Amino acid sequence: MSEQSDGPDRALPADPCNAPDIQGVEGPGGNVAILVPSGAPQAFSLPLEFDPQAKAYLQEHGAETTDHCFHLANILHMNGNVAEASIIYRRAYDLHSKSPTQFPSAQALLQVRLLTLLKSGQSVPPEELQEMRGLSIPYAQYIEGVQKGWHGATAMEALKTIGNAFEEFHTGEEADTLWLEFALRASPSLFDVRLDVNSPATRIPRRIFMYWDKNPPPEIAENFEYHRKLNGFEVRIMDFAEATEWLYDNYGIEARDIFINARHPAEAADFLRLHLLQALGGWWLDADLKLGKQATLDFMATRTKSATFLLTRGHVVHNDFFGTCPNNEVLSDALLSIYRNCYLHSGLFIAYKTGPGVYARAINRIAYRSLNGNRPKQSIEIHDQAKFNELIEEFHTPYKLQTPNWRAI
Repeated sequence: MSEQSDGPDRALPADPCNAPDIQGVEGPGGNVAILVPSGAPQAFSLPLEFDPQAKAYLQEHGAETTDHCFHLANILHMNGNVAEASIIYRRAYDLHSKSPTQFPSAQALLQVRLLTLLKSGQSVPPEELQEMRGLSIPYAQYIEGVQKGWHGATAMEALKTIGNAFEEFHTGEEADTLWLEFALRASPSLFDVRLDVNSPATRIPRRIFMYWDKNPPPEIAENFEYHRKLNGFEVRIMDFAEATEWLYDNYGIEARDIFINARHPAEAADFLRLHLLQALGGWWLDADLKLGKQATLDFMATRTKSATFLLTRGHVVHNDFFGTCPNNEVLSDALLSIYRNCYLHSGLFIAYKTGPGVYARAINRIAYRSLNGNRPKQSIEIHDQAKFNELIEEFHTPYKLQTPNWRAI
């Protein structure tokens, strides 16, 4: 979940997207290249020695189908080689049948082709933007808005061009993080009510929630004991059995069943934290984090807003540490997304399905309504990664080397 890097600067080769065949071959010195010897005015070569992972994938699978091109482009994209990824995404799009049932969809491929083109510092060709508009108007608005935001227009212009196109994507995808970034640049006041009401009902209670399903390892048990001794805060630590009973008592059988059928303890914890804070208010702290300084407790005790969130450098919402009042506007919306995802997209990546993604979507919806004159009823404060680093201590967690990582789900 880290900020995407654009990778080293390299001259962009000619685009081979209209060539009929792409294949992997072994070049001089063992370097794999993508060659397009036919259907193009001249041979085309895209060396991949700078990306061993992409090179290995190409050697094994080639790049003659949409699926293989898509996976190859994803590798290049994830590794920061965005210019090359853009070329291969275009190739995947051109090989696509354009059938609405083929995954990934044609519009998704063209969208990511254009986004990686922008990430490489280039502009979107007008004819491709028009092509995008013919497939999906919201996707075209998204690409056009991002281009404006990255190529000299104001963040507010970017927001108004994008509109709420983030709704076309799964919660937490890059459309959400980019929209949130533009919103914070445009006007932090989008997240404030016109007149703050500083009352106990709208402030974050001095309460901390933590969770571990069963049998916490020594380092986690020690961390729980440390937090139980904190002054000035009620600390409640739940396990699986207590959480299951609490969810049933407060939200009923559906909430309990979703919780107990979660694919991973991290997904279960995601589900629990939203319900706990919405019902009771307070602060959530992941079991592998530590409130290490009195200054952190002072910060938590003196919040006057109804919700406090912190962002990573890539504008992903930290759901491992945040605080809200009960019946919070952000959490109400996030609950809608989490149930929708659990029912309709049960296999979705955990960070999108139940994790940071549902908070980003909720905050963006509130900011979008605020942009259109419907201001939030509760104030939200949003801090950056530097503030998170200032407030939170991480410690050695050997258990992570022994248990399946949620990112693999």
